[in-house]
Amino acid sequence: MSRYVDANLTMLTDFYELTMANGYFLERFADRVAYFDMFFRHIPEDGGFAIMAGVEQVIDYLQNLSFDEDDIAYLRGKGIFDDRFLDYLRSFRFCCDVWAVPEGTPIFPGEPILTVRGPVAQAQFVETMILLTVNHQSLIATKANRIVRAAQGRPVMEFGSRRAQGGDGAIFGARAAVIGGCAGTACTIADRQFGIPAMGTMAHSWVQMFDTELDAFRAYARIYPQNCVLLVDTYNVLKSGVPNAIRVFREELLPRGFRPAGIRIDSGDITYLSRKARKLLDDAGFADCGIVASNSLDEYIIRDILVQGANVDSFGVGERLITSRSEPVFGGVYKLAAVEQDGRIVPKIKISENVEKITTPGFKQVWRLYERESGKAIADVITLADETIGGGQPYELFDPEHTWKRKTITDFTARPLLTPVFRAGECVYQSPSVKEIAAYCRAQIDTLWEEVLRFENPHRYYVDLSRPLWTLKQHMMEQMQ
Repeated sequence: MSRYVDANLTMLTDFYELTMANGYFLERFADRVAYFDMFFRHIPEDGGFAIMAGVEQVIDYLQNLSFDEDDIAYLRGKGIFDDRFLDYLRSFRFCCDVWAVPEGTPIFPGEPILTVRGPVAQAQFVETMILLTVNHQSLIATKANRIVRAAQGRPVMEFGSRRAQGGDGAIFGARAAVIGGCAGTACTIADRQFGIPAMGTMAHSWVQMFDTELDAFRAYARIYPQNCVLLVDTYNVLKSGVPNAIRVFREELLPRGFRPAGIRIDSGDITYLSRKARKLLDDAGFADCGIVASNSLDEYIIRDILVQGANVDSFGVGERLITSRSEPVFGGVYKLAAVEQDGRIVPKIKISENVEKITTPGFKQVWRLYERESGKAIADVITLADETIGGGQPYELFDPEHTWKRKTITDFTARPLLTPVFRAGECVYQSPSVKEIAAYCRAQIDTLWEEVLRFENPHRYYVDLSRPLWTLKQHMMEQMQ
């Protein structure tokens, strides 16, 4: 099960979506076909890329859109909605087309990552939940991937449920974290719903409940000998925690044929304590006993302690992952790109004094171009929907802002990113499992050059416009002057 909690979320929308829908209805173009794009303008923490996530929950939402009588009664009580519009909502059925970039795909500013085509009253109405869902999960997946890359191959567990912004933040944050590369989660319901491993052993309160730390460790080892990870920092890591763990490993596990799974350090100087603990464990014959580190970690702390020589085999990361504490907003937006009139697509553009807020008009596709020999991504190109790239022909890339910067590529492959999800309101897309998305994500990140993966000052990955689209945009901007 991937669905949001069993509640009618149709009314989880900004109120102006309803006032506009009512207005469209009264102006008699509620059924006029419009195209809306979701895109974002800024990569969190000035990183080199973000990760697409949340499509499965968008599908769940769109498949369950309906207005019940309680919704109708509430809207009638507002006193501003026409009765004919309320009757229209009673028979509401989502009938739009939707395209989306698959979850786990690296994404970049300015390019459409989800497009909705359909009656404007519908296509406009779904804005809030699409943004809410994709913004949240893309943010957490992106942050998780930064943390996972900092761990340099060591498993990272998501430990943040208790610090998440509400239940959905915990559940879908855990899902997004696994898409981004986490090995598991502490969130049990996320395991039940998505089949991602739930992990966890003990809290400090377990140790405190016993008369001694040794008694607490013995009891845990007797109950869970096959996965015995002991929390060693309740009192003193090196003077009592690790020595008591070693004693229990010898006296409770070895006689029963088990080896220790690990110890966890949740406070103090992780670098120093892990190095000392490693020596104690190795000297005692437990070189195979892993060391888990937790305690307010993020990608920068993990990177630094590893550079300093920390002996850590895996990490548990909580609040700074599940809330993306360092940059807690993924600024995706949802803008009108075109309408249909007399059987043709009429592009629309939004002009702004702020250049980055000028939209790219028209019904579009996004192509990712790869070097044939290395498999590495060269650039993304946004085109009009009826354009194609490839076919063995050379292709000229040019910077849409600094047009003198040009490059002709020849030996490449091209892949369209926007994939059909709904046709006329019917879902035509089978969502992969979270594990499959995570594997796909790893493979896609491997297509990016190392320079794009840097945490600080990454290489800017190029997102260009095709010449027809660039010409259309320039023409429309000139017309608006």
